[in-house]
Amino acid sequence: MAVKLFSAIVIGSTETEMKVFELSQGRGMRKIDCISTRLNLGVDAYSMGKLDVEKVEELCLVLKEFKTTMAGYKVDAYRVCATSALREIRSSLITRDYIEKQTGLNIEILSNSEQRFLDFKSIASESSSFETIIQNGTAVVDIGGNSMQISVFDNDRLITTQNIRMGKVSTREQYLPMARNNAHFEKLVLELMEHELNGFGRLYQKDRQIKNMIVVDRQLQELLKKQQKAPNSLLTISKEEFAGYYQQIVCLNPDEITERFEVSADTAPLLVPSVIFCRCLLDKMGADTIWFPEMSLGDGICFEYAVKNKFIRTKHSFEEDIIAASRSIAKRYKSNQAHIKNMEEITLQIFDKMKKIHGLGQRERLLLQISVILHNCGKFISLTNVAECAYNIIMATDIIGLSLAERQIVANVVKFNTMDFSYYDKLALGSSISRKEYLVIAKLTAMVRVANALDRSHKQKFKNASIALRDGELIISVNSQDDLTLEKGTLEEKSEFFEEVFNVHPKIRQKKKM
Repeated sequence: MAVKLFSAIVIGSTETEMKVFELSQGRGMRKIDCISTRLNLGVDAYSMGKLDVEKVEELCLVLKEFKTTMAGYKVDAYRVCATSALREIRSSLITRDYIEKQTGLNIEILSNSEQRFLDFKSIASESSSFETIIQNGTAVVDIGGNSMQISVFDNDRLITTQNIRMGKVSTREQYLPMARNNAHFEKLVLELMEHELNGFGRLYQKDRQIKNMIVVDRQLQELLKKQQKAPNSLLTISKEEFAGYYQQIVCLNPDEITERFEVSADTAPLLVPSVIFCRCLLDKMGADTIWFPEMSLGDGICFEYAVKNKFIRTKHSFEEDIIAASRSIAKRYKSNQAHIKNMEEITLQIFDKMKKIHGLGQRERLLLQISVILHNCGKFISLTNVAECAYNIIMATDIIGLSLAERQIVANVVKFNTMDFSYYDKLALGSSISRKEYLVIAKLTAMVRVANALDRSHKQKFKNASIALRDGELIISVNSQDDLTLEKGTLEEKSEFFEEVFNVHPKIRQKKKM
């Protein structure tokens, strides 16, 4: 039985942590070590937009120690991820480069959507519990240093996910200095949260019943687990029980919290904002039960690696979560659902039939599908400037599970669906798009243009079309009595770019029903 050791390192707002896991197809994923160092990077990052030199050097020392530990374990693979403390600073790339040169470790700065998606996976690593809970209305609340993500599931399906720019570190740093006392700080934070959640409720929750809240907050989970003396990795507390803890914590200063609850001096200041957030969320959503998983981002990183390398099989489809989130965005902007569905069927057929020519993989297929789902969202803003509006909507929206680079690919495919295509020398100006990403954009754009041409009338005349690749032609066959003059003319116009990209000519073959 093949066994691998994998290390996940997370550079967070308040601590830097390394977990070492043993992976095997028989046992799945088993944590064998966890080392955590308190390193409060968030205070500098959120208040000054940069990291203090001493903290950067301290971080380098911690990472060097982690590297030595990994060598001792002889780990087979590792991944180092940084969250908002590095993502939010002005000199993000410069600081990352310095740390990489000092430590010899490759560091990945996660976008908000990537970070939150890995947190989903950390919860899902407790597969049976996660699958059971999200069958009913469930809100997953990920409380970070600078923001929180609220994601709503129902019937095992992601309904929506939204980011609120209130985090436990940034809220404390910004609003505690202006508060007269603890009670006044509580009032200020509650007012801010109620305002944010009123908007969330109107736009996203609406009448949906939320029975469960899953809260990802390491410090709060540790405190409550100690109080509950809970042995399980998934702590469950009723709304009434949480209210009791709330009253005990919210009125205390950090020294009093440290003494009464036996938590570290670094953890104590973050607990008050967290419990206020949770109380407000429970009240607004009407949840009965609050769950605190013991898992952290490192578990999600390892879980993703284990699934990708077939050490673990998971019932939950995370790709479907990304697609569901994209459909939610399209619905919000009143996109034509019948047109989208028809285009999805055609575009994915084209992708699958041309695999040997385009050389793209399953991830690019997903990006193609998302591009189709979102291609018409700009019409909500303007009927004359659809492409630019759609591009701006996509770039301004966190799509759960997609990196910034992937979001750029989707936004550009949607943009060039109707606008003149910008070739690499022009497209690369003022953007971070690489040559590889540019080629993906070109290929996906060509496919979307053809599919869009085939439903130019939005009447789904090619609903049951079949597609085949033969002798340098992409044959699109359809049994139909419909007049296809419009579609044939539009395809002739759009086929030039498709031929330029793939050296293949798309051709309609109509078989009229008898």
